[in-house]
Amino acid sequence: MTSLQPCVSLLRADSYELSQLRASLEQLLEPLGGMSAFVKPGDRVLLKPNLLTGARPGKECITRAELVYCVAQMVQAAGGQPFLGDSPAFGSARGVAVANGYLPLIEELNLPIVEFSGKRYETVSENFNHLLLSKEVMDADVVINLPKVKSHVQLTLTLAVKNLFGCVPGKMKAWWHMEAGKDSQRFGEMLVETARAIAPDLTIVDGIIGHEGNGPSGGEPRHLGVIGASTNVFALDRALLEILTVDPATVPITAAAQRLGLNVEPADMQFPHLRPEDLKILDWQLPTRRMAIDFAMPRVLKSTFRHFYIRFIKEPISAYAGR
Repeated sequence: MTSLQPCVSLLRADSYELSQLRASLEQLLEPLGGMSAFVKPGDRVLLKPNLLTGARPGKECITRAELVYCVAQMVQAAGGQPFLGDSPAFGSARGVAVANGYLPLIEELNLPIVEFSGKRYETVSENFNHLLLSKEVMDADVVINLPKVKSHVQLTLTLAVKNLFGCVPGKMKAWWHMEAGKDSQRFGEMLVETARAIAPDLTIVDGIIGHEGNGPSGGEPRHLGVIGASTNVFALDRALLEILTVDPATVPITAAAQRLGLNVEPADMQFPHLRPEDLKILDWQLPTRRMAIDFAMPRVLKSTFRHFYIRFIKEPISAYAGR
């Protein structure tokens, strides 16, 4: 194996119990140099979990709080200053995090939560030069991507690359569904270019319990017992497809990465622990229904209204009532 081959670290992990999970994560990152290889004292470190929705707590629609907590501890131990950030489909990052049990853990570590909705940064991309990413993401010293393994009614699967779409601020995501979603190839390429522009320093995937079926939120939890990590977000996604025995051609993101020369085949990766064939899942449930990628104008307007209602009316009222 050459040093040019991306390293994809894969392990079995069956528990979110904090001490066990922390030990598993330490072992997972050891071949990559440990957390100190990515985080230096004083670094501002963005932790980007999947904070999709607060509507289905317990259904494993989002990255588990325990994994985020352990990663944040490791960042702090390396001298970094971690903060959470996302731009959920509905509501605020804080509201979704609280609804899914994050609050005790983030309060214990004093983790700030940043909403990707204000400052924007224009990406440099020939085909997507009007795609804006959050300035909070681009200004971070280190970006750690923390996706969840889920099926997806529009994209077959949502993994590490798709999780970075949450760095598009506010409701711009719905408008991009409308603009680029008319062509699945263009939409896949947009997601790949988003990931390439952000270039996360490290990705750690939560596959201990995934979400199969009609995801990203309408499916059901499924125990997988897998965690993975890599500096190459495209290689990690491809390895996960191998584990789930999903044809890469059916996943628009992976197909786009292939066209753009960014895909990596398992034969060209280093696996310091387990290989994908050691973790095979032969009966992972893909969506039983399909939804078009593109959003029509009425749907975009409805989605935008719902987002603002939840974030600026419903969540503030709930927070006030809880005092």
